[in-house]
Amino acid sequence: MTDKTWGQVQADLRKMLGANAYSAWIEPLRLMSVDKGVARIEVPTNFMRDWVARNYAEPIRQLLSSVTGATLDRVDFTVARVRPIPVAEVTGAAKAPRPSRAAAAAAARDDGDLPGAALDARFTFDTFVVGKPNELAHAAARRVAECGPVTFNPLFLYGGVGLGKTHLMHAIAHEMQVRQPELRVLYLSAEQFMYRFIQALRDKQIMDFKELFRSVDVLMVDDVQFIAGKESTQEEFFHTFNALIDQNKRIVISADRAPGEIKDLEDRIKSRLQCGLVVDLHPTDYELRLGILQQKADYYRAQYPGLELAPGVLEFLAHRITTNVRVLEGALTRLFAFASLVGREITLDLAQDCLADILRASERKLTIDEIQRKVSEHFNIRLSDMIGPKRTRTIARPRQIAMYLAKQLTTRSLPEIGRRFGGRDHTTIMHGIRVIDELRQSDPQMGEDVDLLRRLLEG
Repeated sequence: MTDKTWGQVQADLRKMLGANAYSAWIEPLRLMSVDKGVARIEVPTNFMRDWVARNYAEPIRQLLSSVTGATLDRVDFTVARVRPIPVAEVTGAAKAPRPSRAAAAAAARDDGDLPGAALDARFTFDTFVVGKPNELAHAAARRVAECGPVTFNPLFLYGGVGLGKTHLMHAIAHEMQVRQPELRVLYLSAEQFMYRFIQALRDKQIMDFKELFRSVDVLMVDDVQFIAGKESTQEEFFHTFNALIDQNKRIVISADRAPGEIKDLEDRIKSRLQCGLVVDLHPTDYELRLGILQQKADYYRAQYPGLELAPGVLEFLAHRITTNVRVLEGALTRLFAFASLVGREITLDLAQDCLADILRASERKLTIDEIQRKVSEHFNIRLSDMIGPKRTRTIARPRQIAMYLAKQLTTRSLPEIGRRFGGRDHTTIMHGIRVIDELRQSDPQMGEDVDLLRRLLEG
């Protein structure tokens, strides 16, 4: 009776799941008993037990209830004990086929068969606002997502909190699923990778872990800095990375800083990560922040029809909230929700009242002294020369960069900045700022120096 019942359930599961998933995850199972509302099923390994229980327990319970006519409360999965091989099997008698590695690999092509993190439907290329600070990262992510040949592997994205790393990674995965649905794309955080590895060690299923992670077509690991200092996890990550590269599989990694700047990350891993394309997502500039706000505002206007947004509000927010995109978007979300509840137009006064705490937290607290000191250290000049009368190029240019950053990163007026630079006139400060602004557009090295100093000061 048990064999006949299970045979019927298996046939239904095969139709439901498809041949590949069925052969890898369902065919190896054995129904042992159905008694007192509990179905007991035997599985070959701990890894398979956990995976089947998480993904297929409910369909199995429902089908068993339907076939047997009994009310089943749950399905219990137990790992089969090692048993002697019967003589009939040794001599070649018929036996149930075991799923091959190829079948197991093919079985995981459905989205639910890979133990990765869920993708956010909002994070696509269509919703990613492109500006100068992130245009290279966006272009590189697009190239990878097109699934065509690329000259770099891995792609390493890095930048501060809320600058769009995770958005781009989700967008890559979404685009790949549209272009080539058969690709096995695995996206997860470094923390999840570490958890899976530790779980496999504990359950003595490390070979299952290796087989699963090395059989994907695309591996995407977010926030890789979290494995720094974890020796065993780094060891496994290193070998997984090498195995996938050797198979010409695609790898995309993100972190909050460049590979060489991740403390306690093994040198050999840093070296591997730097072999591909390393792209920095720079802090947002005013134009990019305004573009993000405009896109969000268009969305909220559709959600709150009739709600008026006064001119100048988005520009005000783009100027004042410079920390990261998440804070910026959260501020606008709160503003629209509050205005809809009180039935008022979104004006500058309403924004200042509603977002007072965010605006206070976003105030730039850097001092001009800090900026002068950091720029002097970077260009290896004396701090006294920064405010002194010398006008040689090796001193004047760093001085102008410090003036530019003082205007960008503090709320001080031009006359105040001039006083802190040896009593210089505000027109001199304006000239210095204009020179650096123009050089950033024409001189890539200047742009890199200014962006690096800005990140160091804001970090």
